[in-house]
Amino acid sequence: MYKQLRVAIIGVGKMGEAIVAGLIASNRCMSEYIVCYDISAERREYMRKIYGVKCFDKPSEDLKNVDMVFISVKPKDVPIVLSDIVPYLDRSSVLISVAAGVSLSYLRKYIPKPIPIVRIMPNLACMIREGMIAYSAEYAIDPDIERNIVDMLSLLGRVVKIDEQYMDVVTALVGSGPAYVAFVIEALADAGVRLGIPKDLAITMAAQTVLGASKLILDKRIHPAILRDMVATPGGTTVEGLLVLEENAVKSAFIHAISRAATKASELHLQS
Repeated sequence: MYKQLRVAIIGVGKMGEAIVAGLIASNRCMSEYIVCYDISAERREYMRKIYGVKCFDKPSEDLKNVDMVFISVKPKDVPIVLSDIVPYLDRSSVLISVAAGVSLSYLRKYIPKPIPIVRIMPNLACMIREGMIAYSAEYAIDPDIERNIVDMLSLLGRVVKIDEQYMDVVTALVGSGPAYVAFVIEALADAGVRLGIPKDLAITMAAQTVLGASKLILDKRIHPAILRDMVATPGGTTVEGLLVLEENAVKSAFIHAISRAATKASELHLQS
């Protein structure tokens, strides 16, 4: 039997909630082992009611008993949150920051050694344990501790390690990605509705098509262009549709969207 993880989540907005939901769904971190903190009374009550977790308005003694502490607040709120939690942190705990634009070096100014610090960029699919999580760690992090962190994050989805310099791009691609994919699914479904398919059915078919295509690319390890060519037979219907997408520079629009989002992420940086 696996040891139950003890986790604290500071800030239970949409991303904080997704982490809570995913951990509980994994059965490695039951609700009684999770403690949450949020300044919103409405969010605290919601988390207690929906997930059965303890939820407080400010750091408490419960922080001393956790294995990992997630910081999931807005970048501007990070300094005061870090200052508030330091007195309660156990030196065996690990700090995991979800805050966009907040560097490892900035976090280290507030968090004393030897508490390890990891910076991550997940997405909302962590809620169903299908998230994409990119992480950066300090150079000197203990390999065993890093493995434990990766094992825990893997409960929420697929995990990759990246150089911290790419975190703004990952924020745009991974963190914002579900919104762009939802936009594509909505567009596909709207096309189906325009041509007579009932809306609910069109959404289901569009979403499942995106899911199936994604699993083919990941499970079979094929390049997206290969899958595209597998479907687009010469002179067929798919080629006609792809031609319209190319004429309207859809790929270019996505590239520019990610670039703009990455630039915005860089503007959130707190000075180290």
